[in-house]
Amino acid sequence: MQLLFTSLFGLFMANQALGAAVFAHFILGNAWNYNLTTWEEDITLAQEAHIDAFALNMGYGDSSLATQAALAFEAANKLDFKLFFSFDYEGGTGAWPQADVLTYLNKYASNSAHYKYNGKPFVSTFEGTANAADWITIKSETNCFFVPDWSSLGAEGALKAGGGGVPDGLFSWGAWPSGPNNMDNATDLTYLDLDIPYMMPASPWFYTNLAEYSKNWLWRGDSLWHDRWEQIWELQPEWVEIITWNDYGESHYIGPIREDALSLMETGGAPLNYIENMPHDGWRHILPFAIDTYVSKNASITDEALVTWFRPNPGHACGTGGTTGNTASQGQTLYAPAEVAQDKIFYSAMLDSHANVTVTVGGKSLGATWDKAPSGAGLYHGGVEYGSATGKVVVTVTRDGETVASVAGESISTTCAETLSNWNAWVGSNVTTTSTKGVASRSLDKGTLEVINRHAHKHLHRGHNHFH
Repeated sequence: MQLLFTSLFGLFMANQALGAAVFAHFILGNAWNYNLTTWEEDITLAQEAHIDAFALNMGYGDSSLATQAALAFEAANKLDFKLFFSFDYEGGTGAWPQADVLTYLNKYASNSAHYKYNGKPFVSTFEGTANAADWITIKSETNCFFVPDWSSLGAEGALKAGGGGVPDGLFSWGAWPSGPNNMDNATDLTYLDLDIPYMMPASPWFYTNLAEYSKNWLWRGDSLWHDRWEQIWELQPEWVEIITWNDYGESHYIGPIREDALSLMETGGAPLNYIENMPHDGWRHILPFAIDTYVSKNASITDEALVTWFRPNPGHACGTGGTTGNTASQGQTLYAPAEVAQDKIFYSAMLDSHANVTVTVGGKSLGATWDKAPSGAGLYHGGVEYGSATGKVVVTVTRDGETVASVAGESISTTCAETLSNWNAWVGSNVTTTSTKGVASRSLDKGTLEVINRHAHKHLHRGHNHFH
């Protein structure tokens, strides 16, 4: 039995070394005015975060797509980065015609910057279940490796779409919890139980209020960014896709805010500008550690870092503007948003060794502690309720009386823009170079060993080429 497990574990780790990759979903339509320099800036930031590729979301009928795709591939080739297409069948002016999909793939599939898996150009979608059968022809003519998001059908339904046998892998868009709950892995397990590779979603937040698109709801973010990476480490999917790099309208961007993108607030009919002065760049500081841990189970901490995030307005401070927790458009039970989003300040830190955390609001100490703390080097995380406290937020990590990192953030305020609460997150960070360069290694608990066994058996049955 021990020999069998050793063999299975070796195969599993081979899969991680050669197959594991992390992508970021990139809304190409939001890059309508990018130039080559802008693309190079975003790609450089993605590389610093250890992201392997951008999944270029393409809404049909967008007149800027051809120009921006060309610039993206030019920049990616220059910087040795990868890209692939995610054809959006719900956005744009309508569903993608088969011929237009073929045009893009025939033009770029052989490009050295196009991400490939087992030697095949990797391709994805956002929905498009009604056009599932199109991909029989598309795959035949392009030899692509097809991993669609057909989440509306559920895992088993997606596998059978188009008559069955169409997808080579499956991507789930289920990156957020429902209602006043933290994220679990129940949806992921329905995909992992299938005999097909899985691309697992990860997202830090969700809030949208765009009247032009009939969108006005939130799902709980809170500790989601930390919790989701722990689930990824445990489940070890074939790939991870971050949702998103630059979808400002849904507040889950981890890339820089581009000033031109703020026009979305006006064109989308937002009652308040919930993007302006709400950076999310700090969330990227977690990624080198999180991604390296996913890929290899070992991650060097070359810099100690502190990241903190919170909403600027308490849940009951101002009007909701009709925002709900959950959305009726997906048949969910609706909640008041303040029942879903907690009035807390959240913080994560990549540390060489244990340290203490303090949080003050308006000079008042909140008695913060860690909710998750490894035994030594690793990712620490916590959150603390701020109650009626208002004012400047300061989060500080200290060790042996010395400050390791500190973030003097924005303020908690009961004064709201347009008299409406902003349910987006403000994210701040502080990175300090460390000389000890600690290495964090995740142990294999019983649950993780069970996942490894299940995956190894599945991979043996599937006969993935990267084992050969």
